[in-house]
Amino acid sequence: MARKFFGTDGVRGTANTYPMTAEMALKIGAAAGRYFRNDGSNGHRVVIGKDTRLSGYMFESALTAGLTSTGMNVLLMGPIPTPGVGMMTTGMRADLGIMISASHNPAQDNGIKFFGPDGFKLSDEAEAEIEALLEGDIQPAQATNIGRAKRIDDGRFRYAERLKSTLGGKSLKGLKVVIDCANGAGHRVAPEVLWELGATVIPVGTSPDGFNINEGCGSTNPRTAAETIVTHGADVGICLDGDADRVMVLDENGNVADGDQIMGLFAHRWAQADRLHKGTLVATVMSNLGLERFLSSHGLTLERTKVGDRYVVEAMRANGFNLGGEQSGHIVMTDYATTGDGLLAGLQFLSAMVETGKPASELAAVFETVPQMLKNVRYAAGADPLAAETVKAAIATAEAELQGKGRLLIRKSGTEPLIRVMAECEDDGLLTQVVDGIVAEVEAAASVTA
Repeated sequence: MARKFFGTDGVRGTANTYPMTAEMALKIGAAAGRYFRNDGSNGHRVVIGKDTRLSGYMFESALTAGLTSTGMNVLLMGPIPTPGVGMMTTGMRADLGIMISASHNPAQDNGIKFFGPDGFKLSDEAEAEIEALLEGDIQPAQATNIGRAKRIDDGRFRYAERLKSTLGGKSLKGLKVVIDCANGAGHRVAPEVLWELGATVIPVGTSPDGFNINEGCGSTNPRTAAETIVTHGADVGICLDGDADRVMVLDENGNVADGDQIMGLFAHRWAQADRLHKGTLVATVMSNLGLERFLSSHGLTLERTKVGDRYVVEAMRANGFNLGGEQSGHIVMTDYATTGDGLLAGLQFLSAMVETGKPASELAAVFETVPQMLKNVRYAAGADPLAAETVKAAIATAEAELQGKGRLLIRKSGTEPLIRVMAECEDDGLLTQVVDGIVAEVEAAASVTA
């Protein structure tokens, strides 16, 4: 069943613009409530977390109204990282978890992500069934069965204790760590956890005002963190995004290691410790060819999925793998968590520094990347530039030119109206030629269909 509103990570868009309106959030809440309260009994509950966007208050209230109208009891946690919602969904024996966040997007955007009772993100099929309920009349609860809502204060602390337990008693004493929280959901818990584990903490991006989430900071804008590392002589930097489910690690020189390098390090270390299930790392089609070559050289396998950490997790669960993620910094370790967790991944990197005594610069560059170029082309709603014959011809020509030399990936973003054009090739001239050629054709087709 095709999904109309849900993308690769829930429903997302500009706040107060369809479909991210208060009215729609109320209906989504009611539809989700009815889907999970399908046995008609009382006692069903949902936990809701959010990041620091101003519109989070609006969507929190609207979702609460919709959910309680169908008899769901709502537990409001306030700002908490997305993985904290997954953890609390199971910890509170909830039927449903909801995170209000647009992740790395700017402050004017927002989104709604769902977790099932097992703490994992909902399947495509479940989201399609919720969408089907949106199209009809959603049955409200009887007046005597309307749900209740209350705020709970311990979600952040329970999440923090879970994170600290993953280090097995190790101390981070002696490490000077820059932590960039992107003025987002991790702005309190991340510095607290690092300090409690013994690190000297230099916080960045910990003053949210409702509008500055991801602005000039965080995993998508690591320059401030890099400068802070150099200024303070820090050993390492950890950059989270707005909802703290992804991470970039910076070494002592301010150089950035993306999710591929972090996954490569973890996979190698876990394999050496006989912890990597079936000798396999799961990543998406976006991961660098250099990662695949590195794993192969150590007798390990890279299994690729569609873009989206939800698809990484689905492959992990279906095949019994325990490590996966995305180049963008979602790192999923199902031994510890049900979804990508930026702070957890950062802690595991710090643990590796403590265990090996090696500097971040050595641990954060485990393989040589194949040159990769990614460009995005924005298109108007309703347009389909990839259907244009000129675009198809350009893609076919590029694929022929890259045969045996690299690879090409063209896809629509699941969260924004963008065509993503990505290629990898060790010949820089050819790499630029094929990407720019396709981008030019996509832009031309987009302008015609706009």
